[in-house]
Amino acid sequence: MSRYWLGLWITLLLGGCQSAHQQMLEQGYPPAYADGFQDGCGSGRQAAGLMVGNFHKNVPRYLKERQYETGWDDGFRQCQAMQSNQDQRQYRERYWNERDRDWEHEKDRDAARAYRRN
Repeated sequence: MSRYWLGLWITLLLGGCQSAHQQMLEQGYPPAYADGFQDGCGSGRQAAGLMVGNFHKNVPRYLKERQYETGWDDGFRQCQAMQSNQDQRQYRERYWNERDRDWEHEKDRDAARAYRRN
């Protein structure tokens, strides 16, 4: 992810109660781009498997307004990737935690066997 987009996401995520759409407008993004980004982002999260929200694409606007189209595409890709990465990270944490727990259990069981032999 480019530094530009990383900076945008950090700004959007740290903005508190203010919506990402509003933050984008205040940063000087065109309203059509911000609208498209908002719609694409929700759609991207859902495409990545998040069951909250719904897929939304204003097709007539997407076909007519280049800024809305670009915003939608950017929002979709970024939010889908972020959601997928978060899901993978959570899966890995759970998987490795289970694996570590199993290893600790096996290690303790082997130590107990060794102490019984003595």
